Amino acid sequence: MTNRVRKAVFPVAGLGTRLLPATKSIPKEMITIVDRPLIQYAVDEAREAGIEQLIFVTGRGKSALVDYFDHAFELEATMTGKGKSLDSLKSSRARFGEIVTVRQQEPLGLGHAVWCARDIVGDEPFAVLLPDELMLGKPNCLAQMMEAYARVGGNIVAALEVAPEETHQYGVIDPGARDGALTEIRGMVEKPAPGTAPSNLMLPGRYILQPEVMHHLDAQEAGAGGEIQLTDAMAKLIGDQPFHALTFDGQRYDCGGAAGFVIANLALALQREDVAPQVRTFMRGL
Repeated sequence: MTNRVRKAVFPVAGLGTRLLPATKSIPKEMITIVDRPLIQYAVDEAREAGIEQLIFVTGRGKSALVDYFDHAFELEATMTGKGKSLDSLKSSRARFGEIVTVRQQEPLGLGHAVWCARDIVGDEPFAVLLPDELMLGKPNCLAQMMEAYARVGGNIVAALEVAPEETHQYGVIDPGARDGALTEIRGMVEKPAPGTAPSNLMLPGRYILQPEVMHHLDAQEAGAGGEIQLTDAMAKLIGDQPFHALTFDGQRYDCGGAAGFVIANLALALQREDVAPQVRTFMRGL
């Protein structure tokens, strides 16, 4: 019997340097894909997968993330007074107590950001979602992982194949036995040197982890890039707990950079009946 995953951690304290100057005053997670900010897509994914509590690990200048999910009384009153529907605002409202925030006071890496949520996570399994990795599928990425977790328990990470020459940019798994979309993990390495990666299966930013990973993060050991890496802490769980990678069935867009951001906007716009015709007309004229 596996313990239910009720909580999700969203590391949103990053500076978003790949999208400067836009992110100088706007959190990268608030940059929109068509008409919704990245954080909304990640929160929707978590909610649809059954997550009940959203833990935002924030930093300075990130208050807009919490404000976005607040009730906008003046806006709602004005819209109601003009007879306009509030349906477009429903998903941007948080339930009372649904969102909890903690501060990452120094940018010490993804592992450190997750560790900052340790007291709220407590002794429960939890999910981690990186909002600038836009993952679209039916069912969504975390829902696919939840289904696998119900079968095998332990720890599960999403995985995607990339070109071998790109593996040095990502966390990469050392794969073991494979059963359909599930692959046992024998090891993992963060940003391996070119030509040394154990596979071309990379980690695109979705995790279901057991609370024991926090004990390994307690050591605050710096890894690749001089940062505290989540990959290093996860690797220490292998052998002690079940650890699998689930090959995600869907589309991934790296929205932390300009190219991925533009591609995601075009891809999602073409899926929208209200804007797709105009976008297609524009693209034909290029």
